[in-house]
Amino acid sequence: MPDLVYDATQPMPRLIEIMRRLRDPDTGCPWDIEQDFASIAPYTIEEAYEVADAIERGDWAELEGELGDLLLQTVYHTQMGTEAGLFDFASVANAISDKMIARHPHVFGSESRDKSAEQQVADWEQIKAAERADKAQGGTLDGVAIGLPALLRALKLQKRAARVGFDWPSTEEVLDKIEEECRELVEARDALTHSEIEEEYGDLLFVMANLGRHLNLDPEAALRAANAKFTRRFEAVEAKLHELGKTPAQSNLSEMDALWDAVKAEEKP
Repeated sequence: MPDLVYDATQPMPRLIEIMRRLRDPDTGCPWDIEQDFASIAPYTIEEAYEVADAIERGDWAELEGELGDLLLQTVYHTQMGTEAGLFDFASVANAISDKMIARHPHVFGSESRDKSAEQQVADWEQIKAAERADKAQGGTLDGVAIGLPALLRALKLQKRAARVGFDWPSTEEVLDKIEEECRELVEARDALTHSEIEEEYGDLLFVMANLGRHLNLDPEAALRAANAKFTRRFEAVEAKLHELGKTPAQSNLSEMDALWDAVKAEEKP
């Protein structure tokens, strides 16, 4: 009988078996054996970001590999769950299948599909609220994962609060709050402790996320785009310095700022 580890005709059982063998306490990999849920969690987050990065760059060949890396994370956690008697791959797969069926009664049930995307979102939120109630998560903010990236979690917290009416009615009030938080940050910088300055800075970031929501923008996507723009422009500045026989360390702020403005001008259509 062929070894399942080398049987490419059974891709999912093959991967599960590979993970089981890696974790085998007698014959497995010492590094893999030492890991636990907490030590693997950062890798899981990292792999999810690498999937998003491949999608953003439109690199579909790389996306295939990154999706495999992310799938491995699920298999890793389920193997540890199996060892601890908590759950296994089958129960995890069935749990998400049951959830998708329950959350799509217009596809798998008797509800009509003839409704707007907005109505489908509203129905989805009602179903999720009922699920939280079943888990004794009665609070408005219950269930918003603590481990989310801070900017994304801020957005989700604000959306939850807005659903029960705790929200500014327009962007004007949000902009006023941003001005207020900016003033408080400046005052803190000049008079308060480092931890108090950090608190005021966090308040400003939180309100900036709220502004994005009011403008129907994804703060995370907007910041990623700003990061990409900064990277592109700074690399262009470095290239111009290279043409002058210099590195950034051999230049100064005035020269690099002028080159930055030149790069911006070249980008304009």
